[in-house]
Amino acid sequence: MAFLTSLRDLGSSRELVGNLTLREVRGKYKRTALGQLWSLLNPLATMVIFTVVFGVLLRVEVPPGSPSGIDVFALWLMCGLIPWTFMSNAVTGGMSALVANANLVTKVYFRREVLVAANVFSWDVTFGIELLVLSAALLAFGAMVLPWLPLVIVFGLVLTAFGLGLALMLAVANVYFRDTQHFLSIFTQFWFYATPIVYPATLVPDSTELLGVRIPLRTLYELNPMEHFVAVFRALLYDNRFPELGDVIFTVGAATVALLAGWTIFRRYEPRLAEEL
Repeated sequence: MAFLTSLRDLGSSRELVGNLTLREVRGKYKRTALGQLWSLLNPLATMVIFTVVFGVLLRVEVPPGSPSGIDVFALWLMCGLIPWTFMSNAVTGGMSALVANANLVTKVYFRREVLVAANVFSWDVTFGIELLVLSAALLAFGAMVLPWLPLVIVFGLVLTAFGLGLALMLAVANVYFRDTQHFLSIFTQFWFYATPIVYPATLVPDSTELLGVRIPLRTLYELNPMEHFVAVFRALLYDNRFPELGDVIFTVGAATVALLAGWTIFRRYEPRLAEEL
């Protein structure tokens, strides 16, 4: 009940959220020559690097799209890399939102979570642009991606809810413990390679042995929410089919749990945020 009340209160602040989101979007590439084009150049540069290293040098083999029939490593890569990049940027940016706006938080009272939400939502703009360009590229290679775009938008919102929940928790942690941002940077690197972005999930063995102990590696691997989010976006964009029901349930469940936990923790510690900043 309290969560629904908080959502209703946040909805009443939608104008403030919109203005702050627009400020974040404009501020990302302020005073740069290319402006919003950087939102395309950055993932393209990353795609080229990973394609050369994993697709050309290491010759990682990925399954062709089924039933789309597409067999292009770079496009397969981007179907996982773009959702991952959005989530990573949203969580990192949302985590820093309170500290970056400390003067505003300590001088004016308003719902503090709007700062975190606005930062996360600003990355949705970049996410949307990248998905549009990717969809155009997939169409050029013969993928029937258009019928699946509504579901891509739906799961984009689910991923946004997941990222917002994590950002709310980490934003509070970063206020009380400033080393949080550095720990997150290290953890994100590990999380990236623990997610099937540059390699197919089929390469992960069912189990492995460490110090004489048999570890159910595949089972542990599938506890990673981003493994399921990547599977959902690849199914829709690269394969052109409905995702596996297990992936759908897992992503929606993970987003719900993350958002509820993030909101609960944020509301509990919000009264003391101004003092700690």
